Amino acid sequence: MIPVYEPLLKGNERKYVDECLDSGWISSKGRFVSEFENRFAEYVGVRYATAVSNGTVALHLALVALGIGPGDEVIVPTLTYIASVNAIRYTGATPVFVDSCMDTWQMDPKDVRAKMTERTKAIMIVHIYGHPCNMDGIMTVAHERGLFVVEDCAEAFGSTYHGHFVGTFGDVAAFSFYGNKTITTGEGGMVITNDEALHERVVHYKGQGLANGREYWHDVIGYNYRMTNICAAIGVAQLERADQILAAKRQIADWYAKALAGTRVTMLREIGDVRSSYWMCSILVSLAEEREPLRAVLSAGGIETRPVFYPVHTMPMYCDKNERHPIADSIGQRGINLPSGPGLTIDQVSQITDIIRHHQMREL
Repeated sequence: MIPVYEPLLKGNERKYVDECLDSGWISSKGRFVSEFENRFAEYVGVRYATAVSNGTVALHLALVALGIGPGDEVIVPTLTYIASVNAIRYTGATPVFVDSCMDTWQMDPKDVRAKMTERTKAIMIVHIYGHPCNMDGIMTVAHERGLFVVEDCAEAFGSTYHGHFVGTFGDVAAFSFYGNKTITTGEGGMVITNDEALHERVVHYKGQGLANGREYWHDVIGYNYRMTNICAAIGVAQLERADQILAAKRQIADWYAKALAGTRVTMLREIGDVRSSYWMCSILVSLAEEREPLRAVLSAGGIETRPVFYPVHTMPMYCDKNERHPIADSIGQRGINLPSGPGLTIDQVSQITDIIRHHQMREL
C-alpha cells in the first residue's frame, strides 16, 4: 500500500525525544519549546512565534487575540478543511463563505469584496493544498476596509508569494504540524505575528489566562493550548531538515506533472510569482462521475487517495443558507489528492500514474 501521506522522520527526532525522556521534561516546559518557537520565527522571517497543541487551536487563538466575537463576520473560503470555519464559530462570530478561483483553487478576491458587510471584521485566508492565495488582491481589499487578516497556513509551510513566506502578510497566521503536514510534531501548531501586543495576548490565552507576576492568578478565561516539550523536540528536528523535505516534495510534484502530461486529468500547479509547498499533489478529473471509479482503481492497485475537501457550505451545520459556490463545488466534486509524502520515489509515482493512464485508456 502506498499511503496518501507519510512523514519523513530520519533526522534527530529520536535523539531529541530521548533527551526529553531522560531529563523528565515531557510537558509544556523544557528547552525544546522555546527553541522550536525561536527557530520557526527565524525561518519564516517574523518577530514572534508561539507553539500550541494543534493547528485548530492556533486559528482559535489568533481570532481570540484579535478580539473576534459574537456579532462579527469573518470571510473565509468554502473550499477549506473544516477547522478553518469551526475556529470562527468557536468565537461566536459568523463565517461568510466565498468561492474559489479555478486556476489556483484559492479564495477569489472579487467574491471577498462582494461579501463584505458592515459587520465584517476579518478575512481568513487559507492557502489550500500549499498554493499561495492572491495576497495582493486580498490585502488590498482588507486595507481599504481596515479589516484584520488571518492566514491559515496549515497546509502551506514553506510556500512563498513574491519571494516572501506565506504567514508574513496578514496580522497573524496559524500553522499545523499534524502527522501529515510538511513538517510535523505529531500534533501541534504555531501562531506567528510581527505584532508584539497580539503575540502577548496569544501567549496569555494559551496558558489558561495566567497573569504575569502572580502565581496561580488568572485574569481572563484562557485555554490549555500549550505544546509539549516532546512535540517541540520533534519539531526542532523536522525544522533542521525543512529545506530537504520541501525540495523532495517539489521533486515529487515535478514527477507527477511530467508523467500526467497528455492525460485527461489536470494537476494543480503554480500560477504566478509563487512557490507552492505542494503539501498535496492534487488533480481534477474531467467530470464528477469519473472521480470515484478512478479512486477505486487506484485503491485496487494499492494506492491510497483522498477526495479534495468538500466545500464547507455543503455540510449539515453550515448549509442553512442554501448557498451556491460553483467553482468550489466543481473542485470539491472532481478533485483527488494523490500520495504526496516526502519519501515517495519516482518508481512509486510511475506506478500511480501508470494506473491512471491505463484506466483512462480503458474508459475511451
